This record gives sequence, structure tokens and C-alpha cells, in this order.
Amino acid sequence: MIWHKRGSMLAGLLCAVLASCSVGPAYRRPDIPLPAQWREPPSGTDSAAFASVWPAADWWRGFASARLDELIAEAQQSNDDIAGAIARVQEADAQARIAGAALLPSVDLGATATRERAPVSGVGPEVYNVFNPQVSASYELDFWGKNRALHASALATAAASRFDRETVALTVISSVAGTYFQALELRDRIEVAQHNLENGQSILRGLKLEQTAGTATGLDVAQQETTVAVLNAAIPPLLLQFRQTANALAVLVGKTPESLDIEAGSLTALSAPAVGVGLPSQLLSRRPDVAEAEQQLIAANADITVARAAFFPSIDLTASGGYESAALSTLVNPYSRVYALTGGITQAIFHGGALRGQYQYSKARYTELLSTYHKTVLTAFSNAESALVAARQTAEQQQRQAEAVRTAQRAFEFAKAQMAAGTVSVLTVLNTENALFTAQDTLVQVQYSHLQSLVDLFTALGGGWHQG
Repeated sequence: MIWHKRGSMLAGLLCAVLASCSVGPAYRRPDIPLPAQWREPPSGTDSAAFASVWPAADWWRGFASARLDELIAEAQQSNDDIAGAIARVQEADAQARIAGAALLPSVDLGATATRERAPVSGVGPEVYNVFNPQVSASYELDFWGKNRALHASALATAAASRFDRETVALTVISSVAGTYFQALELRDRIEVAQHNLENGQSILRGLKLEQTAGTATGLDVAQQETTVAVLNAAIPPLLLQFRQTANALAVLVGKTPESLDIEAGSLTALSAPAVGVGLPSQLLSRRPDVAEAEQQLIAANADITVARAAFFPSIDLTASGGYESAALSTLVNPYSRVYALTGGITQAIFHGGALRGQYQYSKARYTELLSTYHKTVLTAFSNAESALVAARQTAEQQQRQAEAVRTAQRAFEFAKAQMAAGTVSVLTVLNTENALFTAQDTLVQVQYSHLQSLVDLFTALGGGWHQG
């Protein structure tokens, strides 16, 4: 009994030693200084009021577009990039299960039945049977932490794949929103071009009537014909860009081009939501790409332990037990029991530098991923700052461009009225007409730029995702 208790105590102590022994470095998150506040506060908001506000998970609903909601729902269900990311998560989970299996003994059940004919001294040839069912088990003592590190690396890789899935989903949703807005922009530009073409054609018809009456010259008519031709030539490229954009949107939502309908809608019907940006110190927990980069770094750190442990001896234990008998009737007889216990130790002596090379590779890989993580963090802040300034400046540009359109519209109306009264030449009308068309076309592009900047800002802030 005393020896039994001592054996149990020794076994428990051995397990504790095995659980705590590791020959690799412990992971520590890299220390990167974080900014205390944003350089560019959100446009039209009180930065103090928005200090603890972040985008919602369904941030795109702030644009108040039912059609956009439908397209994003379709993309979440049918986009191939998201489906591939989900499959990669499943692959990584399976690899983690495979790596974790080494922490437990492997147990196999087998049975053999043999019929032999062999000479027996003084008797002659004799035929006999041998039946041998047995259970075998093997286990590698993880004294240096190699198997635990392999499992930890696989778990970190699986976690990274989940963050990658979130990054892909956010990228796809942002792409759907941006591409849809671009399609609406092109529709609005086509509408502006067609409206200006109709105005130009109307003026041209009037000039031709005046030419017949002798109050307009052939040069006046030719100049307006040139303007109409230019306006008419601007429409086909816009139609081409619209169809190409619609086709790209179809791919994002997992549809064929002919099955996607976006023949309605306008940028002017969309809302421009306010965006809460939270505190810079919280950004890293809001970006799935940063979380993914850190998990890859954690996996690389565990791989250093794996490579380091290869320099130390490996200890394997195997055991087998069962029965062996020449007759089935006596197979389970106590006298037929057989067993074997084996312990083995293996120490690497010479492998041509492969072990040291693997160790050096693991350390270099960690250093590489450390640089990647550092760059990812810096890029996250750069994205957010750039998106903030773009949102502010495009909002200001949109207001100024809208005023420019109103001014150009008034000038065009005055010029038409004065030309009808005979106080200005057709050249003045042509100049104001071209200025109005350019101002209207630019306004549509600026409206799109502002909406796209908001999408970029939502994306830069992690799109409502956060690491729990």
C-alpha cells in the first residue's frame, strides 16, 4: 500500500513537471505606442460625444437603402470569397484536432488468426492454429512541450482563420456597398448627360429656326451642333462603365449578370449616416485583420518551441495486451493472456543541420510576422485617419459643388433668356451650358466620393466587429 501511494505521488509529480516544462519562449504581445486621439475628428460631430461610439454590425443600414440591404444579404449567403473563408476555418479546425491528438495516447484494437503447418521433432508435420486478439496503446511523453506547442500553434492558426473570415466578410460587404454606389453614380451621370443632351438639342432646334428667319448664323448652328455631338458622345462610355459595374456587383452577390437588376435608384435617395469612431486605443480590438496578424504571430512563437524541442530526447511508451491461444475455446483462459510494455528514448545526433535549420527558420518566421503585425497596426491607424479626413473633406466638397451647380444653373437660365432677347451671342449660352453640364456631372461624382468615403471609414473602423 505504501509503495502504491508513493507511486501515485510520483506519477502526479511527473504529470505536473510535464505540464510545466517548455523549452520555447513565452508569447508577449508586442508593445506598440498608440495615439491618444484622432488627428481628424469625425465630420459634423462632437468628438467627445463620439468617443465611446463605434459602428453597428449592420452599419450599411444607415444609408437607408432597401436595395442595398437586399444585395448585402445575398452576398452574405452566396459570395464565393466568404464561402471559401468559411471552408478555411473548417480546415484549420480539423488541423487543430489533428495536432491535439498527440497529447493523448493512441489506442488500437487488432486481431490475427493464423493456421500453420510445421515439422515437430519426433512426430512429423503438424497443423495448428494461433488466435491472437490484442489492444495496443502508445504515448509520447511531452516532456519538452513539443506536442503542446504544436497544438497551440494549430489553435492560433484556427483563430486566425476565423478572423480572416471576418476580414473577408467585411471586405465583401464594403465592396458590395461601394460597387452599388458606383452603379448609382453612373446612372445619375447618364441621366445628367441625357438631360443636358435634350437641352442642347432643344437649343439647336431653336437656332435652326432662327437661322431660317435670318436672325442666327450658320456658325451659331455649327457651334451648337458641336456641343450636341460632344454631349451625345459622352453617353456610350458611361453606359459601358455602368454595365461593367453591374456585372462586378453580380459576381459579389453570387449571381450571373443577367439575373441582377439595378435599373432603379439614385445617389440622391441615399442618406449619409454619421459615423462614431470611438477611441484610437480601442481600434486594435475592432479590426479583425489586426487580430488575425496577432494570432499568426502567436502560432509562429509556438513553432519556435516545436523546433527547439527537436534538439532534446523524445520518450515513447507502448503497451499491448490480449490473448493468444491455439483454440478458440481456450482463448479467454487466464493462462492465454499476453502483454508487453516498452519504453524507448530517442536522441537526435546528426541530421545534416536540418534541426538547426528548422529552428533558425522558425525564429526568422516569427521576426517576419512581427514586422507584419507592426505594419498591420500602423496601417489600421493610417486607414482610419485617411478615411476620417476623406469623409470630412468630401462632405465639404459636396456642399461647395452643390452651390456651384446652383450658380451655373442661374447663369445658364440668364444666358438663354438674354439670347432670346438678342442681347448676348450664342457663344455665351454655349459657355454657360458647358459649365452647367460639367458642374452637374462633377456633383454626382462628388456625391459618390462622399458615400464611398463613409464606406471606407466604416471599413477602417472594423465595420462593427470587435474582439470579445
